[in-house]
Amino acid sequence: MYSIGIDLGGTNIAGGLVDEQHNIVQKKSVKTRAPRPVEEIAHDIAELCKDLAKMQGLDIKDVGFAGVASPGIIRGDIVETASNLGFYKAPLAKLVSDEIGIKTYLQNDANIAAYAEGILGAGVDCNSLVLVTLGTGVGGGIILNKKIYDGFNGAGAEIGHIIIENGGNACGCGNNGCFEAYCSATALINATKKAMRKDRLSQMWNLCDNDIEKVSGKTAFDGMRLNDPTAKLVVNGFIHYLAVGISNIITLLQPEMVAIGGGLSKEGDYILKPLLKEISAFSLLKNDAMTTKVTMAKFENDAGILGASLLGYKDFKVL
Repeated sequence: MYSIGIDLGGTNIAGGLVDEQHNIVQKKSVKTRAPRPVEEIAHDIAELCKDLAKMQGLDIKDVGFAGVASPGIIRGDIVETASNLGFYKAPLAKLVSDEIGIKTYLQNDANIAAYAEGILGAGVDCNSLVLVTLGTGVGGGIILNKKIYDGFNGAGAEIGHIIIENGGNACGCGNNGCFEAYCSATALINATKKAMRKDRLSQMWNLCDNDIEKVSGKTAFDGMRLNDPTAKLVVNGFIHYLAVGISNIITLLQPEMVAIGGGLSKEGDYILKPLLKEISAFSLLKNDAMTTKVTMAKFENDAGILGASLLGYKDFKVL
């Protein structure tokens, strides 16, 4: 049975036709052009689904189901709110399903990425997993007993907005001290720039051609690899707060695994090795057999497509 996974983002709508072995056999994307009415975006998703089927020589009715990963707070078939898309109480799943004639499922995009990791990715052998994504913001999702946990109201697992520093850095959500305000790529860039302004001799200036606006999430890590002391301080601060946030997640849930994804996860062991040391120091449990495994996520760009393509399998009694 084929299924379709749609990853609805603020810039692009990415889609994939996925076979029973969970291989993406066809991919295509179109521009989102948000914000605009949900009816228009649903139509574009429906057309994308039809195109993906046609690319494989299929009619859309030959596809078992479609799944959509969307930003925002999701309750059932409704996007309650997704500000970057301009959605409010938007019946996205029904609109798509009515147009393509097959069942369409809907879930939050961060939860979907966690589901992909829990079912097919780093946590394939785990019943419980928390995904923490380090990108423009900090996101993620919670998988318990191989199922998505999103709270009674669809607004659960907002990992980026747990408070890790009371009265700390301002966050875009309006609060202070959020995980996202310390461990997102945005926060890391801000911390790097602040440190560079204090140290005009830092090698990080050379790394960005003496243009502070060229600073990226890699700049501090690249500087650290050059043994720049200021860069090391920035990276150490980032990893400390990452350890605080992940340790809180572990203490609360004790999942079998925490997987780290998002763009910053490409730093691999430069994050993971010192992070594990800090988490171990915070841990209530010292027996390795009883402690949560912390590792890097398996999937990058395809997590949304793959996770969305799994949503309907529960009704087919497969997953």
